[in-house]
Amino acid sequence: MNRIELVEKIATAHTLSKAEAARVLETVTSAIVNAVKKDDPVQLVGFGTFKQVARAARSGFNPQAGTKIKIAATKVPKFVPGAAFKAAIDPKAAKRKAEKAAAKPAVKKAAAAPKKAAAKKK
Repeated sequence: MNRIELVEKIATAHTLSKAEAARVLETVTSAIVNAVKKDDPVQLVGFGTFKQVARAARSGFNPQAGTKIKIAATKVPKFVPGAAFKAAIDPKAAKRKAEKAAAKPAVKKAAAAPKKAAAKKK
């Protein structure tokens, strides 16, 4: 899906003109860009988080010249998808993660029980 298709989708879903939908989309994207630019993360619960991360300086390799080069430190935007977004893309993985999370507390309680019993005996 490209920008034009997204504008059309917004326009039809909310009975707006394409021009209005384009302005809404532009407002949303520019607000996200400006916030991340100021190092302020934008969190859309269930969808994901847009944030700025610092990439450290590192050394690289120029294959054409066959030499090592230094790559300067930089700031880059990063998107971390939310749980609902991940679940929509891969429901099986979300189910496995939920089952693993549900099984984990039971293991911790079982491991803690012998310690409590031993403490009471002392």
